[in-house]
Amino acid sequence: MIRKNPSGDIPVIHESAYVDSTAILCGKIIVEENVFIGPYAVIRADEVDESGEMEPIIIGANSNIQDGVVIHSKAGGLVQIGTNTSIAHRSIVHGPCIVGENVFIGFNSVLFDCKVGNGSVVRHNSVIEHCEVPENFHIPSTTNIHSNKDLVNVPQITPQMSDFSESVIRANQELVKGYKKLKNEF
Repeated sequence: MIRKNPSGDIPVIHESAYVDSTAILCGKIIVEENVFIGPYAVIRADEVDESGEMEPIIIGANSNIQDGVVIHSKAGGLVQIGTNTSIAHRSIVHGPCIVGENVFIGFNSVLFDCKVGNGSVVRHNSVIEHCEVPENFHIPSTTNIHSNKDLVNVPQITPQMSDFSESVIRANQELVKGYKKLKNEF
């Protein structure tokens, strides 16, 4: 479902993107080329800052927002998901938040008020807030990061973890093509 927010903003969705019919997109959202937005995802850009303004939620090209993901922003802060990035099932991205390019965010993870550098992997059930994750970092499953100080003991990403992220991107790009074809049959 595509809806306006109270400010009158409506999502802008590239024609090559696939948005499942059960997903809800509300407000100042930009969805770029070949994006996959899965069932029951909720992306809502509707809160304003003290001056009545808001930044958009931007989903970069070739990214995938999987089933049950929630993306929102406090007080109109920017949320930007980079290109070729995967936000896995039931994760929450709450802005302000910037997620770089070629990033994998694992199942049930929570991001809030943070930046995640290009090429990083945040594994399943992790909480990342109030910090800047450097490029190419691997954050193991069930890790809680609440400041930059918590990042000191986090190991760098391995090539195998990057390969996994890239395979998820490829699989979801194929899903975009397949679902777009099906959509045209009905």
